[in-house]
Amino acid sequence: MRVLITGANGFIGGHMAEALLAEGGHTLVGLSRTPEWPASLTHLASSVRLIAGELVDTPALEAILRDTQPEWILHFAGYANTGKSFLEPDLCWRDNLDGTRSLYDAVHTSGLTPRILFVSTGLIYGEPKTDAPFDEVAEFRPASPYAASKAAADAMSYQQTRSPGLDIVRVRLFNQIGPRQSPDYAIASFARQIALIEAGKQSILQTGDLSARRDLTDVRDIVAAFRLLMDAGVQGEAYNAGRGETHRIQDVLNELVRLAKVPIEVKSKTDTKRVGDTVVTRADNRKLKTSTGWEPKIPLTQSLSDILAAWRSSL
Repeated sequence: MRVLITGANGFIGGHMAEALLAEGGHTLVGLSRTPEWPASLTHLASSVRLIAGELVDTPALEAILRDTQPEWILHFAGYANTGKSFLEPDLCWRDNLDGTRSLYDAVHTSGLTPRILFVSTGLIYGEPKTDAPFDEVAEFRPASPYAASKAAADAMSYQQTRSPGLDIVRVRLFNQIGPRQSPDYAIASFARQIALIEAGKQSILQTGDLSARRDLTDVRDIVAAFRLLMDAGVQGEAYNAGRGETHRIQDVLNELVRLAKVPIEVKSKTDTKRVGDTVVTRADNRKLKTSTGWEPKIPLTQSLSDILAAWRSSL
């Protein structure tokens, strides 16, 4: 299969490329803002052609599509940092909504008919009104610029399946964790700081608010779900991708501290710019499981151990 991965040199894109290469039978092309692989993904350079481009540049995108002739497009590129989106809302909307629309316009004008996976987020549902997890028909109540921009792109993705009739499958991704995630994200930040403290390069672990509860799934399980949806997902349908259970961030930090090789002192402070952010989010994943047979296989403790090991080896 000829596969184009937008955001190929990012966290999810790198793991997706590894999974497809391990499966075999695919020709992979990556699209990113820069033509270089980060140090952690240089092993992909010999197997994945990486093209530099901007999603909002529709004519350039169309030329790339005509050149690469993808049968699948895995659309991971975009603005992905919830916290920073409060500070950079214009950039967030540009990358997530305008960039996605540009990609769809380029696909339509190219005359190609690839299957497209659009990766949305469980944060589009906002704060739950009850203890029940969110299913795919829950209303959108986004609480951040990031979530709002993804909700708009999610709705547009459905519209594009009606007119002009693109073959788009939407997946609403809940929190994913794993090796190589940016320290802009809480769990990766905690693990990096622990590795620095173990190496004698930092003294105290700094955190933000630890009261939120998150549905956490290993990125390697997530890309397995994406792969199944490329075969079994229904055009226009949306699927929640998450483990279906929540963990308090404080408890996750406690487990990381337990895995540390030295005593860890923790200092917390609240980020006042995120006071309206979603506190709890949990996936009802029955539709994904029923449609594809997907099951998460990597337990949280293993994910945390692997994340710590990756940071230790990178310092």
